[in-house]
Formats: sequence, C-alpha cells, structure tokens
Amino acid sequence: MDQFIHQVLAGLATGGIYASVALALVMIYQATHLVNFAQGELAMFSTYIAWALINAGLPYWGAFFLTVGFSFVLGVVIERVIIRPVENFPALAVVVVFIALLVILNSVTGWIYSFTIKSFPSPFPEQTLFGNKYMSSHEIGAIGVTLVLLLLLYAFFRYTPLGLAMRAAAQNPESSRLVGIRVGWMLALGWGLAAAIGSVAGMMVAPIVFLDPNMMGGVLLYAFAAALLGGIDSPGGAVFGGFLVGVLENVLGAFVIGNELKLAVALVLIIGVLTVRPSGFFGKVHVTRV
Repeated sequence: MDQFIHQVLAGLATGGIYASVALALVMIYQATHLVNFAQGELAMFSTYIAWALINAGLPYWGAFFLTVGFSFVLGVVIERVIIRPVENFPALAVVVVFIALLVILNSVTGWIYSFTIKSFPSPFPEQTLFGNKYMSSHEIGAIGVTLVLLLLLYAFFRYTPLGLAMRAAAQNPESSRLVGIRVGWMLALGWGLAAAIGSVAGMMVAPIVFLDPNMMGGVLLYAFAAALLGGIDSPGGAVFGGFLVGVLENVLGAFVIGNELKLAVALVLIIGVLTVRPSGFFGKVHVTRV
C-alpha cells in the first residue's frame, strides 16, 4: 500500500510538469490550430541557459527568473521572425517549420553545450519535507511551483485586461480586430508565455532526468497525450490531463507493464483518445454544416 501511495504522489509531481508543457501546447494550438512540436526543445534550450547562469555563480532563483524572462523574449522573437511570415501558409508547411525548429534547437544546444549528460541542481533540500516518507522534497516543490504557476496564469487570463485581450485574440481574431485589439501582438505574447511556461517545466524536470539535449522528448510526448486527454483547446483540461497522465504512467509502470514500457502509456492514450473521443474530456466538439 505504501508503494502504491508513493507512486501516485510521485505521479502527481511529474504530472504537474506534464500539465505545464501541455498548457503551453494548448496556448499555441489556440492561436495557430497546430501543435508546436518544438515546445520541448524550447524548454530544453532555456534549461541550459539556467544551467549556464547557475554555473556562472548566480543564485538558483535569480537564474530561474532570468531564464523565464529570457524564454518569454525568445518565444516572442520566434513568433515575430519565424512564425509570422508563414502563418498563412498551408498547415503542412507550418508543421515543417515547427519540426525544423525542433531539430535546429536540439543541434545548436548540443553544439554549444555538448551532448554529454549533466546534472542540474534542485532548489529544494535533500531532506524530505514535513517528515513524509512518500515524496522527495523536489517532488513536493515541483508540485508547489506548478500550482503557483497555474494560479498566476488563471488570474492573469481571468482578471487582467491584457489576459482577456489575449484570450479574445486566440478565440476570435476577426471580432477582436474590430474592437481594436492588436491580434498579432497578442499572439506573439501568447508564444512568449508558452515558452516561459515550458522553461519552468524544463527546470523542474531537469534534476530528475538530468540535463541533456534530448531530455524533453518523452516529456513532450506525455504532455501531448495530456493535452489530447483533457482537450487540446481546453487549458483546464490540459492541466487535468497532465496530472492524470503522470499518475497513470507511474502506477502502470510500477505495477502493470514495467518501466521499460512506460512510454507506451502515452502512445496508447493518444491513439485511444483520438479514436474514441477526439475532443478530449473537456474540449469543444466543433460541428460544421456542409
């Protein structure tokens, strides 16, 4: 029983990371109606920036917030310079651009920092917190950071004029332009926020999986499964899906299929959701008259 509780709680910790990446995927999908396959590599590249800042002598939290700011600017620049010129191209062309970004970021990171696996520090103490025996302090801290991030995002999109304008621009660009919203810049800010959210996920997962140019491959796959499970156009659904996928991955890997086949859980979820309920649990079902 203790082992089961441990796996569930540890799954919630990794599920929070999947929820963050899934939320970033949903934000880009709402703006472009396409999946950003480079989201994981953006997070990985930002994590290397944090690693370099920490090695340069910066305190962890100083490097953390500088990295989040850098990632936000990087996301805005990518949208303005790379995505904006191809936004009216066929969907397949934009997908190829996303895949090219993935390969370029992976290769450039390996060229700059090498493909050698590196350790990444955790900001949380090695001793377990609150005397519990089920979760490490990093797992508890990762859940806490994820929840704070999600609450801040909810408050931003629910209560601030800029957040409401970004939601309107993503959901109905034509009507938003009619009321004076600069849709192009709102979408650019959405890319910046998605990149910043991804950087937080990268810095939280790096102490667990170690720092490596390919470290976000599996995380992106689980996050994609989470976004589909909750609803690819539903931010709240992506968060729910992230936590659920994290728990399923750990429990099934520990007690049913073994750790070697854990990645298959994400693939089975993706195929199952697309087959049975393509809109996910909380996504909207779009009906088109023909």
